[in-house]
Amino acid sequence: MSSNEPPNNHTKSKIIMITLIAAAVVALTAGGLMWFYSGQESTDDAFIEGHVIPIAPRVAGPIVKVYVLDNQRVKKDDLLYEIDPRDYQTKLQEDQARVAAAGAEAARAAADARRYAALFRNDEVSKQQLDQARTAARSSEAMLQRAQAEAQQAALDLSYTQARAPESGLVTRKSVEEGSYVQVGQSLFAIVPEEVWVIANFKETQLTRMKPGQSVTISVDAYPDHLFKGHVDSVQSGTGERFSLLPPENATGNYVKVVQRVPVKIVFDEPTDSPYHLAPGMSVEPTVKIK
Repeated sequence: MSSNEPPNNHTKSKIIMITLIAAAVVALTAGGLMWFYSGQESTDDAFIEGHVIPIAPRVAGPIVKVYVLDNQRVKKDDLLYEIDPRDYQTKLQEDQARVAAAGAEAARAAADARRYAALFRNDEVSKQQLDQARTAARSSEAMLQRAQAEAQQAALDLSYTQARAPESGLVTRKSVEEGSYVQVGQSLFAIVPEEVWVIANFKETQLTRMKPGQSVTISVDAYPDHLFKGHVDSVQSGTGERFSLLPPENATGNYVKVVQRVPVKIVFDEPTDSPYHLAPGMSVEPTVKIK
């Protein structure tokens, strides 16, 4: 057959058949994708969140020893740093001496009150003298209690010179060295516990069928070859913008409707420790199965 001759009916039929098959494949693929994606919601506006525990001294003084380094893993009750305890030891000793003196005075005043009560019963002292003795006994007892409270506070202050980890985790943002003088409440570093979760900011239009308990696959940017499993824990009762530092004032004439985002808390269903280091602020992309 010459190249200029029109194709025969058989060739036309093959072309039509191939075209129909291709169209069917495209339609099935598109339909399958639509069905697949209609059963899930995802967002890239999501980050790992976790507790960050600031460590600050409860008493002032020079640091004599620091026992941790940046990014070091610590366990609960591990010793973190030590403040020079000598001033607080002296204060405790002084307060304990005051307690002893106040205790002796309270005992003497109580004995006087009992003696005056016996004398009053025999009409050997006046009612006024008895009242004065009882008042002195009560005053001495109050002074003893005050001295005891001051000694207890001094003992607490001495214990605060040794700081221990409130939780297990990793030391972060360390800014203290041996020899530094620290003040009460000064931020020295933070401890980040291993427990983390995801805060995903979904559009409000994605929340129609989303509810706690639905399964989630979580892709972490740092580990693209591993998908973490989790589930929806809760949905915040309000948009992120509503709880911002400066909430929008919509009662104006130039209002423009904007689709809001609502934070959704997602928790992991598997351990998130080694070999995967998940830390607050890392970017993730969760996909929630809403069917």
